[in-house]
Order: sequence, then C-alpha cells, then structure tokens
Amino acid sequence: MSTDIAIHQFPCLQDNYGFLVHDLTSKQTACIDTPDPAECFAQAEKRGWTITQIWNTHWHPDHAGGNAAIKEATGCTIIGPQAEADKIPGIDRAVREGNLVKLGQHTAQVIDVGGHTNGHIAYNLIDYEIAFVGDALFALGCGRMFEGTPEQFWTSLSKLKRLPEDTLLFCAHEYTQANARFALHADPDNAVLKEYAEWIDAKRAEGAPTVPFGLERELETNPFLRADDPDMMARWGGSAPHETFAALRAAKDAF
Repeated sequence: MSTDIAIHQFPCLQDNYGFLVHDLTSKQTACIDTPDPAECFAQAEKRGWTITQIWNTHWHPDHAGGNAAIKEATGCTIIGPQAEADKIPGIDRAVREGNLVKLGQHTAQVIDVGGHTNGHIAYNLIDYEIAFVGDALFALGCGRMFEGTPEQFWTSLSKLKRLPEDTLLFCAHEYTQANARFALHADPDNAVLKEYAEWIDAKRAEGAPTVPFGLERELETNPFLRADDPDMMARWGGSAPHETFAALRAAKDAF
C-alpha cells in the first residue's frame, strides 16, 4: 500500500463492511457506500478525517441508505451508477463504465458489473491494483442475481477476472465462510479450495475478517469465476459459461 493513501475497513450492521479511502496529501476522504452513516461518521472522526465524497456501487439501502445523512452533515459529493441515478439518494455525479473518479491525485476507473442489480458498478484504483466491488463479487461467491441476467452477470465477472492477478478486492459483506461451504459442494476436488476453506475457518474462529481478498486465489477457487472451466461445465452443465454460471447461481440460492 502506498504511503500517500490509506484505506480503513470496519464492520457494521449485521455483516457489512464499510470502507474509508483517505488521501493523505489532499486530506480528501471517500466513503465507499453508506451502510451505516453513524458508524461511518464515528470511524472517520476517530482518524480526524472528513468525508468529502461518497462512491456508491449500487442502489440497495445497505449501500446508499446513509447518503442523505452524510451529505447533510458534510456537504460531500455523491457519485454513483448512471443506470441507477434515480435510485441513489442525493447523487451529484452519475458515472458509467470507463469514467474516471478522482480522490485528490488518485484515480479510480468505473467498471460496469451489473447482474446483482442492473446498474451495479465497481471502482478500480488503477495505480494500486485495488478494486471496490460492492456485492458483485464476494470471496468465494458473488451477489444474488436480483435484477440482471446470467449472461450479463457472467460478462461482469469476466471483466473482474481480467484485472491483474495481484488485485486486492474489497467486497461489502463477510459471507466467506458460508460461501466456502457451497464452493466445496460445487467443486469438491479442488485442493486449493480445501486449503483456502481451512484458512477461512481459522480466521473466523479468531474473529478476523476474510476481506479484502486476492484475485489470484479467487481465480483458482471461486466457483462463479470458474464457470468457464471445462471441469465445472461438465459437472454443472451448460454449453456456454453463462449457462454454467446460471446453474451455479441457482444451486447457491437453494443451498
């Protein structure tokens, strides 16, 4: 991690994570989604930071529900997905794939990762190989497909698969242990996955987070990212990866 940017992660609500990204030079601070505005304020205040921006990944209330309270208190700028602008409280700037978002001298590129919701976006801090992916991708999982289609969601996950393997992914929920149970069901012969699941159990037994997580290991172990793997396609069916993804997603919903 560079010495001129700081990322603070904190648990909130039942199983959400909040994130504050702070530029040490400009003193600007971005709040990634607003799951719990009181906790976002408290965590920023502890560090002497003032929230100057909100970067929303999608419209769900545990991601944008705190926008109004934070904006009223700080006058911050709210940035969110163009395709969901009518659902993002207080939005000032609507962005879409390829747009750039600045925090001081730091730049994040917007990636369209629709599927969980149709307009879901991720923010990729391109100089640091860090991406905030909301509910599009979880450690060993992905978001429920509330609004999108399997083809759309697979296209979105394929974009994340193509990020540099060293990318560190920050998702919005601590779902990893439950996701690991399904992953072992979906891909029972994966030795790397078995080792990963043991590590996850140990971390959770300590009360430690499993987020953020590295893309490289996910490419080997996350069944949803492996829907194009011939063995997974043979096990779960489908003549195209998005069909295998659809089968996996349906199985996870019922697991």
